[in-house]
Amino acid sequence: MELRQLRYFVAVAEELNFGRAAARLLIAGPSLSQQIKALERDLGVQLFERDRRSVTLTASGQALLPKTRELLEQADALRRTAAGLEGADCVRLGYVSWHPKDLVARTTGVAHLVVDPWVMPSHTQASRVADGSIDLAICWVRTPDLEEQGLAARLAGVDRLHAVSVGEAGPVRAEDVVVLVDADSAAWSSWNVYAEEFAAATGAGVERIEDEGITGPAFFEHVRRLRRPVISSPKRTGIPLPPDLVRRQVERPAPYWTWALVSRADETRAAVLGTIEALTHGVELPEEKEAWLPETDPFR
Repeated sequence: MELRQLRYFVAVAEELNFGRAAARLLIAGPSLSQQIKALERDLGVQLFERDRRSVTLTASGQALLPKTRELLEQADALRRTAAGLEGADCVRLGYVSWHPKDLVARTTGVAHLVVDPWVMPSHTQASRVADGSIDLAICWVRTPDLEEQGLAARLAGVDRLHAVSVGEAGPVRAEDVVVLVDADSAAWSSWNVYAEEFAAATGAGVERIEDEGITGPAFFEHVRRLRRPVISSPKRTGIPLPPDLVRRQVERPAPYWTWALVSRADETRAAVLGTIEALTHGVELPEEKEAWLPETDPFR
């Protein structure tokens, strides 16, 4: 359960309309619906009765609404108190699985940077910036995501993705690799979008899985099972490559994954703007003729 989800609950309860609540929150309607369902699962109660024509609060929803408002007010007061303790230059940053190792050193003298310990999926971190839970996030975003949530993005880092294969080494063409797409669209939303678009653009194969084997030991087992080179996602796990598997460079085209530093489009705080400049200065895409990025990548 997250404060962001509680804010979503209050917005839907006040609007009694998912479309209006989504517009008010600057997020997509399906995302709002998914988050409300996730909150209901976490709480173990149904908050809304919904059909095609109307949305109403259940008895449980009515009982929890005032307590939720009270909790959000306490959270806001805590943030204000913390900001007063740390000073006006406190900047909160979230990330997915990567950030520059020297990010604190880069921002020394610019802001008091607080790195949020919650490692969450890209779409979740972007939404946390939009609702004010954090000031900045290093994540993967698409141009529509930025437009829908009132966000801005600067390039913070780039990964050239590789494939993992059994035995055979050397470069491999994009059309000869496989991408994994997981059934858990909430946890792997960004990767699934990227993988399916890459496959559609290059002719790469798509393997649909249900075990969250995009990374880690389960990923290695899929490589062994498929006996074909499989694209490795950019998520860092710290797990070394097993000795029976090899990394292979993917060519024609070479898949690149961009890490965006996301902020609110209307951000005006000098400390936040200074942090953005410090963390993105000099970061550029590599000059490669056959580099591939999704059509909706903001840095394409």
